[in-house]
Amino acid sequence: MLTADQIHNVHQLDAQGWSLRRIARHLNMDTRTVKKYLQAPVQKAVRRPRASKLDAFKNAIDELLQQDPHASAAVIGQRLQPLGFRGGRTILQEYVRAHRPPPSLPRAFVRMEPNPGDRFEVDWGHFGMLDYAGDKRKLYAFALVECHSRLLYVEFTHSQSFETFVRCHIHAFHALGGCSREIWFDNLATAVAEHDGRLVRFHPRFFAFAKEYGFFPRACNRAAGWEKGKVERAGIGYVRQNFWPLRQFTDLHDVNRQVQQWLKEVANQRLHRETRERPVDRFQPGALRPLPALTPDYRDQVEALVHKDIRLCFDGNRYCAPPHLIGQKLTVKANAAVVTLYHRNQEIVSYPRCWKRGQTIGAERFEKELWALRPAAACSQAQRRLMLFLEPFLPRQTVEGYLRGLAETDRSLSRQLHELLSLIPPYGPEAVATALASAEKAGAFGSDYVANLLRQQLCPRPVQPPVRLRDPLLNELVTDPLSLLEYDAFILSSRKESTDDVTRETGPAQAAHHEPTTGPDSF
Repeated sequence: MLTADQIHNVHQLDAQGWSLRRIARHLNMDTRTVKKYLQAPVQKAVRRPRASKLDAFKNAIDELLQQDPHASAAVIGQRLQPLGFRGGRTILQEYVRAHRPPPSLPRAFVRMEPNPGDRFEVDWGHFGMLDYAGDKRKLYAFALVECHSRLLYVEFTHSQSFETFVRCHIHAFHALGGCSREIWFDNLATAVAEHDGRLVRFHPRFFAFAKEYGFFPRACNRAAGWEKGKVERAGIGYVRQNFWPLRQFTDLHDVNRQVQQWLKEVANQRLHRETRERPVDRFQPGALRPLPALTPDYRDQVEALVHKDIRLCFDGNRYCAPPHLIGQKLTVKANAAVVTLYHRNQEIVSYPRCWKRGQTIGAERFEKELWALRPAAACSQAQRRLMLFLEPFLPRQTVEGYLRGLAETDRSLSRQLHELLSLIPPYGPEAVATALASAEKAGAFGSDYVANLLRQQLCPRPVQPPVRLRDPLLNELVTDPLSLLEYDAFILSSRKESTDDVTRETGPAQAAHHEPTTGPDSF
């Protein structure tokens, strides 16, 4: 075999017009060698055939491929190992690829065009993540196509749960103004419970929803996406190509706002390449079935416990509830925009839904109420008992205001509450409520003031007739009115008032006023 330089010399001399014999004599070669390299400058090396590790197993491989033309080289290698095959994976893959039976011809289908109002097609699409300041949530697109007109409805969500799936249907029905006779799905886990050949079993909840709205659910066969090709091409595929590129979004509401604008201005206004009409012009809303008068409630629903910090957990966030519901289980119902708390089927409070995780919502509102009652928090049990007794006779705000005034004094709030509670058995809750209202109005904060008012109201002093003197001029004398408020304040400030003290202090005064007059010498 000649080297590259020798071959080059042969061709160079031939180009100069030398004959084969002269070139052979000059290069000391055989004439036939010169002729061979002039005809084919690059000579292929002669390879001797050698045995392959597959030779003994080729018949077995062909039989396995006849049994299952789609069997992979890895599976065939597992079957050959018990027969003694010790070859590598590469030679087996090359042989299987070269000897696999050719695929059968693709099936042909008859194109079907449904009548107006006959058929909707539904599909989901995954569109990556939406970033909420570092917290990422998966983003999905629900697409529904009215097959006759190709009118499109799209809604983005952060979930593919059953409740979200049904809510998207309801929103689409209201947007289109009705429901079709049939709706076609693929084997969605939220709709199809079991699919065995031609036998399809839908989830009971989804079947109940279909019955409520009066449509027949249809499930496509496995790996037969062409059975709902309109939503595949004119739905999710069209959204990926025409709506999704070159857009920026802030949150879920912003995504849905932009897609609704795109549907209104672009998707349903375009001239469709198959129908040669605009979907909005071809659409016939009168052909759809009417919707129920009452829209069913398909919000996300969970039970959540209100903890001691007035918070409950839902979807990665903490929502606050009123303080009096601590320890209670509330029902949380939520859609894509609002989270609502219920207690015994009564709505408590609603919040805008937050998709960023780890947030606390509503704390400012309810913690403010809690801080307002903080002075009485140390004796909350006694406070609740006092509230329970007095609320039938007195507004709650009045009792809270009086307790707040007590807390601002230098007296022990706990002792004051227990002394107020001790007044209820002897005087009754109504009388205590009246006395407390009077004390609150006068700004007299203390159980001793309330007790003094009760004694004055329930034990009034008897009215005595005036003393008649012998001298008429003396009977006409009028003295200045005497106020004992300063005297009472001096006595009560010692906080040692008792029944004996009252008797001892008031006794001489009463005797001085009511001592009978025996004659002029007594003056």
